Amino acid sequence: MTKTVNHWIGGKTVEGASGTYGPVTDPATGAVTTRVAFATVDEVDAAVAAAKDAFATWGQSSLAQRTAILFRFRALLDAHRDEIAELLTAEHGKVHSDALGEVARGLEIVDLACGITVQLKGELSTQVASRVDVAAIRQPLGVVAGITPFNFPAMVPMWMFPLAIACGNTFVLKPSEKDPSAANRLAELLAEAGLPDGVLNVVHGDKVAVDRLLEHPDVKAVSFVGSTPIARHIHATASAHGKRVQALGGAKNHMLVLPDADLDAAADAAVSAAYGSAGERCMAISAVVAVGSVGDELVEKIRERAEKIKIGPGNDPTSEMGPLITAAHRDKVASYVSGAAAEGAEVVLDGTGFTVEGFEDGHWIGISLLDKVPTDAKAYRDEIFGPVLCVLRVDTYEEGVALINSSPFGNGTAVFTRDGGAARRFQLEVEAGMVGVNVPIPVPVGYHSFGGWKDSLFGDHHIYGNDGTHFYTRGKVVTTRWPDPSEAPAGVDLGFPRNH
Repeated sequence: MTKTVNHWIGGKTVEGASGTYGPVTDPATGAVTTRVAFATVDEVDAAVAAAKDAFATWGQSSLAQRTAILFRFRALLDAHRDEIAELLTAEHGKVHSDALGEVARGLEIVDLACGITVQLKGELSTQVASRVDVAAIRQPLGVVAGITPFNFPAMVPMWMFPLAIACGNTFVLKPSEKDPSAANRLAELLAEAGLPDGVLNVVHGDKVAVDRLLEHPDVKAVSFVGSTPIARHIHATASAHGKRVQALGGAKNHMLVLPDADLDAAADAAVSAAYGSAGERCMAISAVVAVGSVGDELVEKIRERAEKIKIGPGNDPTSEMGPLITAAHRDKVASYVSGAAAEGAEVVLDGTGFTVEGFEDGHWIGISLLDKVPTDAKAYRDEIFGPVLCVLRVDTYEEGVALINSSPFGNGTAVFTRDGGAARRFQLEVEAGMVGVNVPIPVPVGYHSFGGWKDSLFGDHHIYGNDGTHFYTRGKVVTTRWPDPSEAPAGVDLGFPRNH
């Protein structure tokens, strides 16, 4: 019997009332295993109303109360990490070890939220004038919303709601309809940890639910991670309705390999970063830029490693890479490889005909490697979001940096070199929000913020870290004068206040 994923509103499961459901498939088999309720405008309004009611008390709760709940949530999350990873594998398709890694990275932000007392410390200046003190404090916004993608159905929500609720806000989460179960399980664990009803709500659905959150007058801020076209829409629409927005978009992450680099280390990194999680990562390396004479040797080393990757169901312990999320996405990814040769690329590995015996209906695609890719080829210009790696050739460091900086995306980038001077120059000259030096996927740890430049980010704040705390709070400055009890009243003075 097909499982149904319903909404989580006001601390309990609420059955969908729209009568509209979306299918959730097991990517390894292609079979529909679950259906997810799609929310109406009224159901979104009910979730926002529950969050607004909860904010009346949660926004005034003590930091000690909030962090105590988050510490209990962290313990429950740690205890249930295998269970959550199994949900991720069943609906996303990623291998179990990768799913466990996703939960671990989400836990980093829960750790940060547990220490929110330090992040929310204010500032105090005494005696700025005679008996005048000035204090700066940060306060929560109210109801905030998160709209999250299919590729990290546990981690990306945990980039948002732990910090938001730690800061005193209440939260409405709209996860991807392709793999919704993990979001509900996280909400259940938070309830078990003692989170009051309505502080975290989960509504499932499609554009109807998203647009209502963007327009709702009681939603004060929106966090989003997804593709660039949707990020641009989220930012424009929510901003037009007076909301604070952080909208993280797509990427085309480059890895510059200089002639002095350790090519074995660079090849290992390129394969790991390009094909891990089947390339369905916004921080995946999808373009290797080989400088000078290293191209032929580097491509051969990448090919040797890529051919050995074991592709299979995510719940098979021997599998290193799983299927793609849907058949439609698989076909779109394959189209870039099929058309690459006609656009001037050399197809070194073609994974478009790959299948797994016994799982022929799964959303399978093999490893693809394209060499000497022109910059006007679709495989280079577009974010493919699949296991396709493009290699481009340049003659000099300067040409490589110029190529990277000409991309409309600026999410992450990396340089592989033994030259400290070249690495330092690269990190200052490259136009991207996250830079790795001999690190292919430079995702910051939880106490530093994650975010790109250019078409990879819309809004002024990166996500989590200090930027996350600032995004989910607003500043207030309080100026106080207490007259000395021994002095008589000063009387009326219509001039400017004195600073001495």
